[in-house]
Amino acid sequence: MITRIGLFDGTIRPGREAAFYAYVWETMLPVWQAFPGLRELDVLTGDSPELGKAYPLVTSFRFDDRAALEAALASPERQTSLEKTRGLLEMFDGRVVHQVLAPLSRP
Repeated sequence: MITRIGLFDGTIRPGREAAFYAYVWETMLPVWQAFPGLRELDVLTGDSPELGKAYPLVTSFRFDDRAALEAALASPERQTSLEKTRGLLEMFDGRVVHQVLAPLSRP
């Protein structure tokens, strides 16, 4: 399994919290769920007391392998996601950091 996470590192603009999360549920979730080869999707919010900050949105996309991930990233569904994400980012101050994670192999 390969996991690609997206950390929304920043804050939702004041007074836009309800609209931000509604946009995630109504607009982004259907687009993300349509990614080809997607095995599992988690849409989370986080609080990291040890860092003294919160991540208002964390996404976790799981694929069978790197080839499936690469195919999803090259797909028309991903292009749609990038276009729709603009609306989400209009309500957000910060950056989105992506990380690809793979199971640790024993040496």
